[in-house]
Amino acid sequence: MRFDRPVKPGGYAWWYVDAISADGAQALTLIAFIGSVFSPYYTWANRQTPAPAENFCAMNVALYQRRGGFWAMTERGAAKLQRSAEALRIGPSALHWDGAVLTAEIDERCAPLPRRLRGRITVRPRAMQAQVFHLDAGQRHRWQPIAPDATVEVSFQNPAMSWSGQAYFDSNDGDVPLAQDFSSWHWARVGNKILYDVEYPDGGSQDLALVIAADGTATQFVAPPQQKMPPTLWRIQRQMRADSGQDVQLLKTLEDAPFYARSMVATRIAGERLTGVHESLSLRRFAAPWVRALLPFRMPRLG
Repeated sequence: MRFDRPVKPGGYAWWYVDAISADGAQALTLIAFIGSVFSPYYTWANRQTPAPAENFCAMNVALYQRRGGFWAMTERGAAKLQRSAEALRIGPSALHWDGAVLTAEIDERCAPLPRRLRGRITVRPRAMQAQVFHLDAGQRHRWQPIAPDATVEVSFQNPAMSWSGQAYFDSNDGDVPLAQDFSSWHWARVGNKILYDVEYPDGGSQDLALVIAADGTATQFVAPPQQKMPPTLWRIQRQMRADSGQDVQLLKTLEDAPFYARSMVATRIAGERLTGVHESLSLRRFAAPWVRALLPFRMPRLG
């Protein structure tokens, strides 16, 4: 895993962490973007020719509590990006990887309410997974579940909170914008299993189902059938693979955006009761002009 990997103009790289507290009362996501794939500014810049990805970077941090939460994603230009193989800094926030522990130092402002978000997230993988998986036939989009099973320690000064729990850590990168090659996807990590279903603009699809061993080894298995989930308030369709006849229990919707949803779920796969995190993404909806007009209110840009 390297933070200094090349990113083509118009392309992207991101590093993703999600975590749930031991009591299930709190959760978080952290995404560091180079070439922010959901940025309206990057989309507009790419209309004529591919734009430099380094000029559209952001550290997205979301803290979820029983009541309310905190969300920050300020986009910054290339002058606010610093990176090496082991470290990535975007504005005042930074990630550091020492080969065994990922440390995130967060100092952001929420939007649209300008509240301070400042603290530390420490992710300790129990095992590492080295294989990279292609999400399209042209091999222009890649995904690596780096640490599907990890522990997390969360300590924030603003807001004041401290908790520990279970975490997941992966990375995606691609050579062209997501919307060029995908129309939607549904992804979930539950227990030691990861499910990734992508749909292409021509109507084709691909499913990827992995089981992760204790040593980090990933093995593909035959994906169970798709099960419908309740749509979001924005009418984003959600679905997830689970054993035949098994419902997917929606424990909590963490993020409900016009084109994206993140949720805590529980279901059965291969007869085993599993809980974890699920997401649904509609790139058709993201392409709607009214959606892109709303995004600057949640994703302000500096520089």
